[in-house]
Amino acid sequence: MDLSQDDSLIEMKDSEEVLKVKCPDDLKDVKPGEVCIWVDPVDGTTEYTQGFLDHVTVLIGVAVNGKAVGGVIHQPYYNYQAGPGAPMGRTMWGIVGVGCFGCENKDSLGGKRVITTTRSHGTEAVQETIDAMQPDEVLRVGGAGHKVLLLLEGRASAYIFASPGCKKWDTCAPQALLNSMGGKLTDVHGNLYEYHKEVKHRNMGGVIAAARNHEFYLSRVPQSIKDQLPAA
Repeated sequence: MDLSQDDSLIEMKDSEEVLKVKCPDDLKDVKPGEVCIWVDPVDGTTEYTQGFLDHVTVLIGVAVNGKAVGGVIHQPYYNYQAGPGAPMGRTMWGIVGVGCFGCENKDSLGGKRVITTTRSHGTEAVQETIDAMQPDEVLRVGGAGHKVLLLLEGRASAYIFASPGCKKWDTCAPQALLNSMGGKLTDVHGNLYEYHKEVKHRNMGGVIAAARNHEFYLSRVPQSIKDQLPAA
């Protein structure tokens, strides 16, 4: 099969939307050596094997001089239960200083404090930290990308994971999208993760992420948990 002649494989509509966005001044003269790309081709692999397809995302994070500045979160199986003929899949993207595109924050929480956290990698430290947040509800789902999507859409208040485990390719794109809409993703000490090519891949300081009121969630992390986890 000669794929070079199949124009249907060339994406045009979404590209037009992207090209309407102006590049921030601080990114216009970036040199190739200052850029590091972090890719997770299948985030939420455990959930994929168990049939929780909406938890699966593809993550592409762009860092410049170690800072997460842009990202793409693609949810390939979004809407997969809607029935035959329904459009499936969606893509969210963002650039710090420009904005976040592809999803709408509907803030459907009604004032409730809803925490999202790991579905398959829970520990006593993770649970202790969640309890300290005094949540009204806890959503245990797979994939860092999926958890941050819940924040971007206003379906969860914060993403809490007070444990080492996730990697830089899990958090670069989500951190950029959150930052692009005014949110924040840090370790349990409040430090932003860096994404230069020499950095250690594992996020040893856990994750505290929120689209709003990040400082509140950070302030609720028990000191005993902070003492267990190194700073980023």
